Amino acid sequence: MLRKVRVEELQLGMHLHELCGSWLDHPFWRGKFVLRDPRDLERLRGSTVVECWIDTDKGADVAESVGSVATPRAAAAATEPPAPTASLPPAPQATATVPRVSIEEEGVRAAAICQRSKQVVQSLFGEVRLGRALDAEQCLPLVDEIASSVDRNPGALVSLARLKTHDTYSFMHSVAVCALMVSLARQLGLDKAATRESGLAGLLHDIGKAMMPLDVLNKPGALTDSEHAVMRTHPERGGELLVEGRGASPIAVDVCLHHHERPDGTGYPHRLGGAALGLHARMGAVCDVYDAITSNRPYKSGWDPAESIAHMSEWTRKGQFDVSIFSAFFDCVGIYPIGSLVRLQSGRLAVVLEQNPDLPLAPRVKVFFSTRSRMPIPLEIVDLGRPRCVDRILGRESNAEWSFPHLGELATGQDSDRAGKRSATR
Repeated sequence: MLRKVRVEELQLGMHLHELCGSWLDHPFWRGKFVLRDPRDLERLRGSTVVECWIDTDKGADVAESVGSVATPRAAAAATEPPAPTASLPPAPQATATVPRVSIEEEGVRAAAICQRSKQVVQSLFGEVRLGRALDAEQCLPLVDEIASSVDRNPGALVSLARLKTHDTYSFMHSVAVCALMVSLARQLGLDKAATRESGLAGLLHDIGKAMMPLDVLNKPGALTDSEHAVMRTHPERGGELLVEGRGASPIAVDVCLHHHERPDGTGYPHRLGGAALGLHARMGAVCDVYDAITSNRPYKSGWDPAESIAHMSEWTRKGQFDVSIFSAFFDCVGIYPIGSLVRLQSGRLAVVLEQNPDLPLAPRVKVFFSTRSRMPIPLEIVDLGRPRCVDRILGRESNAEWSFPHLGELATGQDSDRAGKRSATR
């Protein structure tokens, strides 16, 4: 049975069923496990979590004097059989519509979510490499936190997740695709349950990479043909992991298996095309490619977001992406996505900070460079959508020509001291 206890009453051997509080409040990426390590007990007691649920059928109990109170959700969990893999547990119910906040305000919380997300996905990959069965349900709190951040501001977490290092690329790519899938699902009008499944599918789409040889996965240069052949097995390896584990819906399996398939039948691993590709697999293909081409890699700098959208638009015309899915994705990220380098009518260069939903051609931007003096200028945030604003965007610029080293950090406020600096002799 389930019993609610205070954290100080926890003992080794107890089975944690649910921690009461935000996913960010506790140090564990999983919510259901047996407490066996004294260090885990110390970490939990040192967190801000006050109470939790234990399952006495799966672990040790406490003294009978401790009261047993079951919430409807907990009682149902204790008496009902495990949910089939085709469905997921219900998402936490929101008490009210989440108000939209500025990207600066959400950026603080999004940074914390990104940091925890990296740890969660890294732990998930590590457990898979150790041969442990994958439990997709354990990832749902992370998906819910990411979805909440997207609710508050669609661009904050995605722009932060783009700032990957070589060592964290695989983990943060999963987080970014999760957020993009949530945003795209909402743009397509999917309901809350389908949106949640979309996010989980995005988070797990590359889980097969956990089974790839580390020297290939982490190679700091371009792969050879034979190494490419090895890496192309990751969708099928990931699909096997999800089927053999628990909690993964058919949607998650489909996205994992088929996010590299293309409508024209040129993708892999099964060269599916047209109607053979499900909705979520087509969504996953777009989200996966967008984050991949906008992110820096050891052997290749990421493309500017606006430049990436232009390339993807051309690829869509050639049959690489579903037209309706890409159109919805384009509406999500905007004509000038966050992080895009743009030239203003005033002769200044700026990086896009945030979309104005009703004014797609007039986002909020951060000005940092003068093309007339060819020198950095004081940073200034300009809302091009303000009624009295006289400046406007003339067009996008390619950073391949300018070589500004810290545009991503500039867009997120992570490196404002260094961003915009470049040789004055250019």
